[in-house]
Amino acid sequence: MTQRASRLLRPDLCVIGAGSAGLTVAAGAAQMGASVVLVERGAMGGDCLNTGCVPSKALLAAAASAQAARTAERFGIGLPEPAIDFPAVMAHVRDVIAQIAPMDSVARFEGLGVTVLRDHARFVDARTVETGTGQCIRARRVVIATGSRPVVPPIPGLADGPFLTNETIFDLTDRPEHLVILGGGPIGCELAQAFRRLGSAVTLIEAKRLLGRDDPELTAVVRDRLTAEGVRIHEAWCAESVTQQAGRVRVRAADATGATASFEGSHLLVALGRAPVADALNLDVAGIAHTARGITVDDGLRTTNRRVYAIGDVTGGPQFTHVAGYHGALVLKSALFRLPIKASATALPHVTFTDPELAAIGLSEAEARARHGDAVRVLHWPFADTDRARCQRATDGLVKAVTDRKGRILGAAIVGAQAGDLLAPWILALHRGVPVRALATMVAPYPTLSETAKRTAGAYYASRLFSDRTRRVVRLLSRLG
Repeated sequence: MTQRASRLLRPDLCVIGAGSAGLTVAAGAAQMGASVVLVERGAMGGDCLNTGCVPSKALLAAAASAQAARTAERFGIGLPEPAIDFPAVMAHVRDVIAQIAPMDSVARFEGLGVTVLRDHARFVDARTVETGTGQCIRARRVVIATGSRPVVPPIPGLADGPFLTNETIFDLTDRPEHLVILGGGPIGCELAQAFRRLGSAVTLIEAKRLLGRDDPELTAVVRDRLTAEGVRIHEAWCAESVTQQAGRVRVRAADATGATASFEGSHLLVALGRAPVADALNLDVAGIAHTARGITVDDGLRTTNRRVYAIGDVTGGPQFTHVAGYHGALVLKSALFRLPIKASATALPHVTFTDPELAAIGLSEAEARARHGDAVRVLHWPFADTDRARCQRATDGLVKAVTDRKGRILGAAIVGAQAGDLLAPWILALHRGVPVRALATMVAPYPTLSETAKRTAGAYYASRLFSDRTRRVVRLLSRLG
């Protein structure tokens, strides 16, 4: 659109943002007969496709191949140190993006009947959205799905030189000699392992604890693996300043005691969280409450303007693609069919795609004890006691579940090979209120890693089943013939 538009568009829905959340709404609504205008100023597909989930997992897959060659000797197969063609690795990443991009493309959505405007958007009153070229849209309902961007904190010196975020690191064509990473969350840990396996030296600096939102018992397994592979991890160190000179970057940091140290490398990655993208929307004129953490929504994902929903990262909640899609599906029910909805945050899974993976859903042990006290039962099953894990030499890991005294599952976490996939039965159990008994009595195929769910659930009954009381009953019955 090159000329200032004057025709007022009156669709059923105006969706602002073409990331996972916005595309879910736009595609679903259009296929169910609603008229939809979709406004996106950046790349179709948003962060997940272009700078997040897809490129990072493609990079991790390449790194895993290199690591498989290094560790093949444990299976009796000797291979030389892999030769890393870094430009070819990044070409693989771009190719994966290109293969998926048509599903999120303008052409596909226009084919569904969506009017796609590649432009900025802002509110001009409580009911009207205007694009940068002056196109006005007055929709029956508006859905804000503008996502989030990397947080860049005001560390002295950081803005004076180049640094990487997840939005720019996949543009690299040359492998970093030494990557310094600020932030030990999922993004920092995943990219630390990927670049180390691809041949870079890696130093990771975390102000608190590695993967601090997850259970420490499980994160210890990830920490040990990263350290064993050569990632230099410095926890409880807070960056105080950054200096860059002659192609080198130096981070000065301090610990809780006030001691200071400097960490030097060739490249700096800032992975310190994400912030909502809402500053250019002119929310105040539309009567939409918001804070620095995101747009304020109720349980039904409505903003303080009852005609406007906000979904996905922009609400400041869990920042995962599957949560964005979940929000989008809920809003379709409300906006199109006027059905009541309630977004739940208690049964939302998350996965960190390191090797081993770390996946969790529901309450952690600490959270469960805070809510239920001594009524909590903690169940464990180590991967080392699972035959398929032994066959694959993938015995680092465990399943940990928490239940109440009645066997109601409160949460589950897994660290180990394919943990994200192995979380599936626990997700279903939490969503449907399935008791631990159902997992304990299911028939799992042997030998598979899926046995870990059955074995973990079975641990709930082990103390009773193999007790002195059970032995007495068995002996009594045996005397009866």
